[in-house]
Amino acid sequence: MQIDREALYFIGSYGALCVLCCAVALIDLRHGIIPNWLNLAIAALGLANVVITDGTTAAFTAMAIAALVGMLFWLLQRLYFAVRGVDGLGLGDVKFLAAAAIWVGALGVPTLLLIAALAALAVAGGLQLAGREMKRRTSIPFGPFLALGLLLTPALQSLLGLS
Repeated sequence: MQIDREALYFIGSYGALCVLCCAVALIDLRHGIIPNWLNLAIAALGLANVVITDGTTAAFTAMAIAALVGMLFWLLQRLYFAVRGVDGLGLGDVKFLAAAAIWVGALGVPTLLLIAALAALAVAGGLQLAGREMKRRTSIPFGPFLALGLLLTPALQSLLGLS
């Protein structure tokens, strides 16, 4: 019986990503932060994945995309704070999005954000229906939803042939 190395590699790398995303979700829910070491681990695993599947040139492209995504969301975070006077997106979330961009590419970031935002809205709506009062300043950790988006986006990209 021959083992399909590509399938085995995918299961291993995606399984490791699942573990890291679960850690992101749990830590953000409990402590309201996404640790730098987790973002770095997601980025490093993503880079290893890109090098193995697409080569070193693609890894440099992925790093450039991650840097651009990180800068874009950092600017968005700073602009929101300047206008509203409150953090709408934490720096851990910004770093997570940069690391996630290595996995999903620039074109996958909007899908990741759409999944995360819809899931967060569903949870907020559920909490409201359950009797928890949701106000403008009610804070809900966004990391678990970003992690869900990161796990579902590569599957959607693969299913739709977008990667």
